[in-house]
Amino acid sequence: MKKILYILIVMFSISSCDEGFEDVNVDPTKASQIAISNKLTTAQLQVSSERYDNWRANLIYCSTMMQHFATTAGYWSGDKYTWNRGYASSLMDRYYENPVKTLEDMLVQAEAESQPEEVVAIIKVLRVFTFHRLTDLYGNIPYFEAGKAVIEGNLTPVYDSQSEIYADMLSELESAAAVLGSGTSSFGDADIMYQGDLAKWKRFANSMMLRLGFRLIKVNPTAAQEWVTKAINGGVMESNADIAYIQHTAGPEGINRNGNGEVFTADGNPRMSETFINFLEDDPRLPILAARRSDGSTEISDLKGLPNGLDSSLLLDLTGEENTDAYAEPNRAIITGEGAPMFFQTYAEVAFLLAEAAERWGLAGGDPEPHYNAGVRAAMKMLAIYSADAVIEDAAIDDYLALKPFDPANALEQINTQYWAATFLNEYESFANWRRTGFPVLTPVSYPGNVTGGTIPRRLTYSESEQANNPTNYQAAVDAQGPDQLTTRVWWDVQ
Repeated sequence: MKKILYILIVMFSISSCDEGFEDVNVDPTKASQIAISNKLTTAQLQVSSERYDNWRANLIYCSTMMQHFATTAGYWSGDKYTWNRGYASSLMDRYYENPVKTLEDMLVQAEAESQPEEVVAIIKVLRVFTFHRLTDLYGNIPYFEAGKAVIEGNLTPVYDSQSEIYADMLSELESAAAVLGSGTSSFGDADIMYQGDLAKWKRFANSMMLRLGFRLIKVNPTAAQEWVTKAINGGVMESNADIAYIQHTAGPEGINRNGNGEVFTADGNPRMSETFINFLEDDPRLPILAARRSDGSTEISDLKGLPNGLDSSLLLDLTGEENTDAYAEPNRAIITGEGAPMFFQTYAEVAFLLAEAAERWGLAGGDPEPHYNAGVRAAMKMLAIYSADAVIEDAAIDDYLALKPFDPANALEQINTQYWAATFLNEYESFANWRRTGFPVLTPVSYPGNVTGGTIPRRLTYSESEQANNPTNYQAAVDAQGPDQLTTRVWWDVQ
């Protein structure tokens, strides 16, 4: 495992030789092709990604728009609904140059090497995860022609409609899940998420189908129910042992660091939002997730959340305080390390989606309450993956559920507000599910100079380089979807 994590991200294209010179150009001490298992390790780390896009897209934008974090720093654009094009496009910039290219290359290699069908299925599931994160954040994106610059020489890929992308992603998950079964794939320990466990990959594929099926709820509720039903029947995550995550490791080499953790190392500005701290009242997660900036205290009475949408002057006018040291920040002793796990999808999320399926359509046994309770319990228990200091005892969870029991009259709001809490630090998913459901109910800010009219953004914006390097297809995407602005809604986010 350790050797795998030290593999550097490499260029995968191999230059061709003139006929007759093959023997001269081949180095017998080096492989002519990188092993596909090593590329999977690289792809998984690229999807988890680095400081650059986790800082800009995940935290600066999504986490503050979703009011998990707040800050007075002006460059945290999402907190104030201002526009920094480079920050907004950062996930697009990194994903297309890294995991998209790697995964497309892996599919070509898998075909050339006649790899087993389960190997191809695993690649496709990770590919769907990559593209669903992209399309949920930006809308219409290059999909069918993406990542093929080296393979096919296509430097100006077409932007496909999100409706077509979703249809293909769901189909890919269905076909992948059909060939994934039991046993261990040839990836073995090179698969740093599931160590080649095919049953867990199958449950992840179906759990992703569950997530994406629910994305259709506003635009096509009939299709949403059909795909959710397929996912449940196929078998979704069953416990925290099925969580899809990367366990990062801190170290001077910097190869396997958690991108969020790198942000917290570099940037001391983010504070816990007042919205989130207020939600966590009487919640045993509070002293695990938050600590007071000034002295690291996790005493409940010391944990105060910062209102969103303030700069230093507005904070002084509102509170009389000159800095934010008295406010809670993410707990640096537990959750902000460079060796922290990075979660892609959790069992807690799946349990809440099952609760919603039961509430909406009578699926998953027809009773949402057991799934809701399982989701709350799993969301609290999974924090132990961070540290032994983050273990929450069953009795504390029982007390919480007794204090705040499932409320059938308020089911969808309660389920999806807990989903929001469970996706803390996976802010892409928090943002997507909030747009899908409208929960939790968040009060927008109205910072001077915001570009949204004081409404929470609905997407992030494309790379500026696309206007210069792929202008025809960029413009076609804008014409089809709407202005390249923070307020334009993606296809599944209809009003």
